Amino acid sequence: MGHLVGQLDAADIGVICAYFVGIMGVGIWASCWNRGSVGGYFLAGRSMNWVLVGASLFASNIGSGHFIGLAGSGAASGIAIGVFEISAILTLVILGWVFVPVYTISGVYTMPEYLKRRFGGTGLQFYLAFMALFLYVFTKISADLYAGAIFIDQAVKINLYLAIIILLVISGLFTILGGLTAVIWTDFIQTILMMCGAFYLMVVAFIRVGGFDSMVQKYFEAVPNTTLLLRGEGVFWNSTYPPENPYPPPVDRKYRECGIPASNAMHMFRSVDDQELPWTGVIFGMTISNVWYWCTDQVIVQRTLSAKNLTHAKLGCLLAGLLKLLPLWLLIFPGMISRILYKDEVGCGDPDICQRVCGKTSSCTDIAYPRLVLRLLPMGAKGLMLAVMIASLVSSLTSIFNSSSTLFTMDIWRRIRPKARSAELMIVGRISTLVLIGVSIAWIPVVQSSSALFHYIQSVTSYLAPPVCATFLMALFWSRFNRPGAYGALMSGLVIGLIRFIWESILPQAACGTSQGNSTAEMLISSVHYLHFSVILFAISAIVGWAVSISTKPPPPENVEGLTFWSRYHNKKQAIWSGETVRSGGDEQPNSHVDHLHAYADMQMDDTASERTIKYKPWYMKIVYWICGIETNPKEDRETVIEELTLSIDERPKMMLLTDICAAVLLAAVCFMWGFFA
Repeated sequence: MGHLVGQLDAADIGVICAYFVGIMGVGIWASCWNRGSVGGYFLAGRSMNWVLVGASLFASNIGSGHFIGLAGSGAASGIAIGVFEISAILTLVILGWVFVPVYTISGVYTMPEYLKRRFGGTGLQFYLAFMALFLYVFTKISADLYAGAIFIDQAVKINLYLAIIILLVISGLFTILGGLTAVIWTDFIQTILMMCGAFYLMVVAFIRVGGFDSMVQKYFEAVPNTTLLLRGEGVFWNSTYPPENPYPPPVDRKYRECGIPASNAMHMFRSVDDQELPWTGVIFGMTISNVWYWCTDQVIVQRTLSAKNLTHAKLGCLLAGLLKLLPLWLLIFPGMISRILYKDEVGCGDPDICQRVCGKTSSCTDIAYPRLVLRLLPMGAKGLMLAVMIASLVSSLTSIFNSSSTLFTMDIWRRIRPKARSAELMIVGRISTLVLIGVSIAWIPVVQSSSALFHYIQSVTSYLAPPVCATFLMALFWSRFNRPGAYGALMSGLVIGLIRFIWESILPQAACGTSQGNSTAEMLISSVHYLHFSVILFAISAIVGWAVSISTKPPPPENVEGLTFWSRYHNKKQAIWSGETVRSGGDEQPNSHVDHLHAYADMQMDDTASERTIKYKPWYMKIVYWICGIETNPKEDRETVIEELTLSIDERPKMMLLTDICAAVLLAAVCFMWGFFA
């Protein structure tokens, strides 16, 4: 029976259609709640339980970039790339136990808003919002779009940009119509799909290769036939090919060392001069990137802020950490198996052959997972896995779109128009999503030129994120850290990081057997690993921030109480500098978010005031209002809104003990993984 579309059969198409119908139904159902107000749209009404929070954290992180990038890096150089997944577990514990309590009690929507409350003014908030959007465009959105398009292109053989348009339409519908509630519920469903589909493929792949021990042995033998021919070791064409030679014999001997698996492929800790992942960079540089991503990045932190309370936020972090143990088995090992089974394509060593296989001269390891799916799975199962890949992409993109629109709306637009009403903020949030998409598509050719997708993402993060990480850590743990110090840390790090980012972006990615260049500039760039550069940049930013802070006036103690880790339980006035307090039952309550709550209450009252106008609009205008999130709310008294939104980080003693024990067990599992694969 022939394929109906590309490499997909009728059963595959049916599975994909069933997936879309089901997931769209979930999104529409979820969009009926918590979307008619700013707090509901951006923080899901702070009503999510720990299962939804944990699933959303994991699904927001594991997008198509991980399916393509982790499997591709596993095919290229072995299990070392798994350190990013395992080390993230420790950072998730830090997020739940250190950062979330401070963020929660401060009552913020976004991470730039926290800096505003910590230091006063709006400049830092404005700067950090732009920096976050910049990183979203050049790492998250463009990389995920490219990764998803690779899979669709391999499956149905359509134009890369047509595949991207299809993906954007699906992802945009969830984000624009539903807000964070729809995003989190679709994340939950898609996490289940991802785990089931990836587990099934892992089992099939291990059976095909003969088990774990056989995989380890055969991986080191997975040398492409072009390389074997150049080395005079004979040619044994893969059984998946037709009888005739699929590629012409190579003639250029400079490629004789290309396509050979790394000798240390089964080790996570590698020598300090390793070109892929030196152990010094893994220990120090990766920790900096992880703290930025998991503890200060809007996409991730927004999920924890949507939790019912601190206990649910902590348990959500632990669930996400538990799931992070799986990618080594579900993605990296299958990527290595793909190289074993399809060594002449996934592991191609000749740039001309790589160009024919995947359209790139540098490497084709990024097609490892799609090749495994399309050639190994039976009819129907291929459709399921394509649905899983699309699910992971949609999950990641919807999370990023929602968080980026939150950043632009709450941190940039509200500064431009301080008196903007709730309806205007909802519309601006949706329009900003469309603008980000356009810029991200324009950057895709740069992403496409990189040799390994996951290393591209991590390298850009290492060039731009360390100053932000340094600023947040010093703000959280050092009360003497002031606004001039924060500006100094961010701006000095930004200048240095941008120089490296631009410098490396304009240099062509050299294929194996070709020269990167002999100029001093190119040698300087290539000699400093991006993880080592991250450590250097973090140190420079922290030193500048420290020097400027001790040289200038310290912030008043009362303005930082409740906004550092050491003062998170203090009930005194915090750094919003408004002079107001909230009273409940005659007792003064912590007012770290008084201005924010009052502004939110005013928006709610504005919505209520316009209720009669919306109620009597024509039916077609009601549809427009529903799409934009401008819905009627039950009439609420202004002070009632404030009282209901007053936040707390108090925990029940038994639940606190339970979460601490679970965290200890999870960290013990991490130590075992480190020791076993080190």
